[in-house]
Amino acid sequence: MKTKIALIDSVAARGGSHHFYLFGQSTGLINNGVEVNLYTNDITKDPNIKNLKIYHYYKGIFGRRFNFIAGLLYCIGSVRSIFHAKLIGSTICHYHLFHINILVLFDLLLTKVLRMKVVYTIHDVISNLQKNQSNRLLAKFVLKLADKLITHNQFSQKQMEEMFNFKKQEIAIIPHGNYIPFINIQNNIQDSRDLLNIPREKKVILFFGMIKRIKGLEILLSSLSIIKEKIPDILLVIAGKAWEDDFSVYQKIIDKYNLQDYCIIRNHYILSEHVDHYFSSTNLVVLPYKRISQSGVLMMAASYKKAVLCSNLTPFMEVMTDNQTAFFFESERPKSLANKVIQIFGTNNLLDQVAEAGFSLINESYNWDVIGKRLQKEYKFLS
Repeated sequence: MKTKIALIDSVAARGGSHHFYLFGQSTGLINNGVEVNLYTNDITKDPNIKNLKIYHYYKGIFGRRFNFIAGLLYCIGSVRSIFHAKLIGSTICHYHLFHINILVLFDLLLTKVLRMKVVYTIHDVISNLQKNQSNRLLAKFVLKLADKLITHNQFSQKQMEEMFNFKKQEIAIIPHGNYIPFINIQNNIQDSRDLLNIPREKKVILFFGMIKRIKGLEILLSSLSIIKEKIPDILLVIAGKAWEDDFSVYQKIIDKYNLQDYCIIRNHYILSEHVDHYFSSTNLVVLPYKRISQSGVLMMAASYKKAVLCSNLTPFMEVMTDNQTAFFFESERPKSLANKVIQIFGTNNLLDQVAEAGFSLINESYNWDVIGKRLQKEYKFLS
């Protein structure tokens, strides 16, 4: 008899590329004999994946002026989703956690009352708790009641062991999958640059995604003041919207080092139809993060066959190998970042070799069928 699971996620397409994660996860599970029903919001389009049923029960929860209205609509969506999952015979509800609040507790308790198992994939809960100690008791209560916890790497597993006294065997490690099935690689770099108004002749490095303080854009900008002296045709493209504060923090660095001619700033939400072209246009993707649990941008860049330069944080180093499948620099050190960029562009064919090796790695080891098989085994343990 097939395992039947409900994948319940109100974020999906509202969370950047998170809907691709859900679609990949669904595909991998279906290909491994699991029946999947996806419950999500009304802005996420049906991906038309064979044998995947999608229900848009979370309606109108975004952009509300009053939080209590958004919360009420969320609860209505959860009630509809969880009851429907029970009625059609689902035995497991799988949720993705980016934070823990009272709404997460509501979902947990309702799922438990209806006698279904609760599985959580932990994305960045630990980082949020480090900023907000008042949530720690709630988080511990929620996580201890779950039937299965999943993290993406050993780094996150160890954090959970230390913060909540979990045993290692209580937390499964199942990595973030690639984006290969959901992207369209644009092979004509010049056409993509023309479309985005990026000069054809430049050596382009890309900072992509929502701009948060932990992502270290200021480190990359400071390094650019060194890089431009050695590589005068370098160009940094910043594609993403500032989230926690306005862009003035970074503009001050640009002004201080006279970087105006070496930057293109697209401080706004990047339309999905332009994402392919931003990655096509670049020679090197840079992730100067100061803290991370796992990175969708790393997987996305490698999926586009682009070489990636990352800070030497443990979650990155669990996936990639320096000078083989990616590049690393010393975290929070602009000079180290600058020296690495200068070395990369100064070595013939190195970019292409590393990009190809990175793509091969994630295509083989981080494809969704492999991940789906591992998830299916975890579900079986709950039966």
